[in-house]
Amino acid sequence: MSDTLTKSARLSVAPMMDWTDRHCRYFHRLMSRHVLLYTEMVTAPAVIHGDRDRLLGFSDAEHHVAVQLGGSDPAQLAEAAKICADFGYDEINLNCGCPSDRVQSGSFGAVLMENAALVADCVAAMRAVVDVPVTVKCRIGVDDQEPAEILPDFIARVSSAGCDRFTIHARKAWLQGLSPKENRDVPPLDYLLVHEMKGLFPHLHLSVNGGVTTLDETLRFLEGGLDGVMIGRAAYHSPAEVLLDADRLVFGDGETRSASEIVHLMVPYIADHVANGGRLHQITRHMLGLFQGKAGARMWRRYLSENAHKDSANEATVLQALSYVMEAAA
Repeated sequence: MSDTLTKSARLSVAPMMDWTDRHCRYFHRLMSRHVLLYTEMVTAPAVIHGDRDRLLGFSDAEHHVAVQLGGSDPAQLAEAAKICADFGYDEINLNCGCPSDRVQSGSFGAVLMENAALVADCVAAMRAVVDVPVTVKCRIGVDDQEPAEILPDFIARVSSAGCDRFTIHARKAWLQGLSPKENRDVPPLDYLLVHEMKGLFPHLHLSVNGGVTTLDETLRFLEGGLDGVMIGRAAYHSPAEVLLDADRLVFGDGETRSASEIVHLMVPYIADHVANGGRLHQITRHMLGLFQGKAGARMWRRYLSENAHKDSANEATVLQALSYVMEAAA
């Protein structure tokens, strides 16, 4: 793993379906030069047979950026990983944590926690055909598994296949009885177990995920011995709170931009997208939380929500929304 990618993994934004698309990642990258960004999960068959430019296309400005794959067939995953590496992704991540019914029916996601040997085979197959790191995002266990027993075995088997970085969502996944949304909140968090894994596997890069919402919490985990932290919904809903100070506090890079600067930096990107036939709301839906908790935030959200879908909407629409924020702050 390159030193710069390892450094980026100190703080990452979680892969989130319907949210972390290329527009979201470009927006997040303007707020932090160092945070590691992830795609939405894309299945191996979709990569192999689908519209690759639509599924995998991204801007060079997004680096470091990782693609998350869903699948359980080693040969398929190897083929998909090679395609993704050729697209220029910095990392291939295997999803072993998603509990949705659709994912289970494909025998991948969190259900793979029940088959460490298969995950190891998948990792080995991908590692054999790509030069970029192959990583795993997992849960601490599923259903009636005892996490303290199965997680060390899972990590040991999968790391022996060539995975040296794991992101551990510190909750069980219940494959029956809880919805995907409930699986993000209901099972109790066990951060202590993640710390114990670092003690057992000091040579591995271990990040914690689940329930982390602030940079203060992030720093406590890093100071407590973990190698990285992954933040999901908080980074999406309150991006300025999580990302604007990340470079200074987590990566020791002193320059910090303001939220209003981010809007102005997005203007050329928005103008280019609209000029090429894109719709404004495809971008601004990711920007609604930019001023969360600040004066003018409600008008910002309201104006964009009411106007970004219009045929005439463009960068001027965003600047008009920003003017309400600036007036409220004056």
